[in-house]
Amino acid sequence: MDQKKMTMSNISTIGVFKDALRVSIKRPSLALFFLKTIISQKRAQRNRLKWIGKGIQVPPVMIFSITDKCNLNCKGCYNKALRIPSKNELDTAQIIDILDQARKLGIAFIVIAGGEPFVRKDFLKIIKTFPELIFLVFTNGLLIDDILLEEIKSKRNVVPVISIEGHLEQTGHRRGEGVFNHLKTVIGNLNNESIFFGTSLTVTRQNFECLTDDAFVADLIEKGCKLFFYVEYTPITEGTENWVPTTEQRKKIPGIMDRYRKKFSALFVGLPAEEEMFGGCLSAGRGFIHVNAKGDLEPCPFAPFSDVNLKDMTLKEALKSRLLKEIRKNQSMLDESEGGCSLWANRKWVETLLK
Repeated sequence: MDQKKMTMSNISTIGVFKDALRVSIKRPSLALFFLKTIISQKRAQRNRLKWIGKGIQVPPVMIFSITDKCNLNCKGCYNKALRIPSKNELDTAQIIDILDQARKLGIAFIVIAGGEPFVRKDFLKIIKTFPELIFLVFTNGLLIDDILLEEIKSKRNVVPVISIEGHLEQTGHRRGEGVFNHLKTVIGNLNNESIFFGTSLTVTRQNFECLTDDAFVADLIEKGCKLFFYVEYTPITEGTENWVPTTEQRKKIPGIMDRYRKKFSALFVGLPAEEEMFGGCLSAGRGFIHVNAKGDLEPCPFAPFSDVNLKDMTLKEALKSRLLKEIRKNQSMLDESEGGCSLWANRKWVETLLK
């Protein structure tokens, strides 16, 4: 087997859960869950390698945007700029079928995105079907009320990842007045219920200093946060180009992530800055693929390009997509040096592949 394929297939869900076990060791029931998860992830990894050996590039991670609907209207939202909510979204049975196919192929780590995932009232019914899959749910957090909190508490395989932009001023500017204080309550409730949760921090030129301030991180960890995603802003919306972190700021991110891993008892991921250690962009099946709300299989959530739809074919067939293969073959086109999504930066080239 090609060594590069082997490396990409092992990007590291297992490493993540070993770290999760380490930071949750003071909570025995949670630690036991992560120990069981490591075993199931190893089993899934062997399954992926089997399919990769047969020429089907099965990634360890599926990003699934289950809806384009959202209860917020955030400034600079990539999903709002790229996708219009429609009545043609996948229904409950179709989502369950796709997740079942993913499970059988060895994809055991599902990142749920949107829109706002909890807008879908059937979401918890869907995940109840798959106790062996891990669902990382990126959410604005506003719909996590007492009833939903109890549901999440009963499902160890659901990890809420709350989106915030920094302190009161930064979060209010982008997400709206009152959101920050509401999220303080939600985070407090998650912590009180001993739920393993994380935060998604969109890094911009303007909030970089806030998000990388040790005191900011320490405060969130004290409030129970165990997982931090530092995601560089991609300027999908016109007029937000000056939100992109500067080259100097971006180059600092991997070092900051390393320092935080040594200093704090939490997990830290910097995207896409840390993708370079894996040879660049992990899209198109090298590390992950994206399924949008209508069933299109796309290389990345920030790259709305597809030549296959899961309403028309199986996931195994769709992973043979010519578009995904061409993107992987031309990895050198995806220069990460400018920050943000390299596929979006090279979208004219991607569009030529579709033609």
